[in-house]
Amino acid sequence: MTPHFGSEPTPFRLTTAPSPDEDVLILEVHGFLDHGCAEYFLAAATEHLEGTPGLRALHLDCGDLDGLDSMGLAMLLMLHRRTTAAHVTLHLDARPPALDRMLDITGALDHLVPHPVATTNGHAEPHRMAYRHTSEDDIPLDRAGQGHRPSGSDSSG
Repeated sequence: MTPHFGSEPTPFRLTTAPSPDEDVLILEVHGFLDHGCAEYFLAAATEHLEGTPGLRALHLDCGDLDGLDSMGLAMLLMLHRRTTAAHVTLHLDARPPALDRMLDITGALDHLVPHPVATTNGHAEPHRMAYRHTSEDDIPLDRAGQGHRPSGSDSSG
């Protein structure tokens, strides 16, 4: 995403916002998250993450995000890895449509934005299947890249 033609992006800032819960941290993202400030963003967000004991959730308020480039997206993914390792849920709140579009196009939307889990007969089912590995013959592949073909003949007849 790039800024609109003729407009100057807002200088990047990351600020804390008041949270009603001690175990929830809210960071407001302002400006354009690009290669020029991406490392600062990750370092500052990580500092907040590590400096807040007992944290359960980190909410990034993206309402004032002007846009991001591939480096900004990479830093969001890295922050997600760090929050997951710390057992903290990352939320991207107030996402502008352009951010959702970038996340959707790159396949990162399902990864970064938690979906409610549907249940079927008491078993949790994923919201939707994002990707299924298949061979050229449309045979599902296992992790080793081997196709699963029926192993026996149907002798019931």
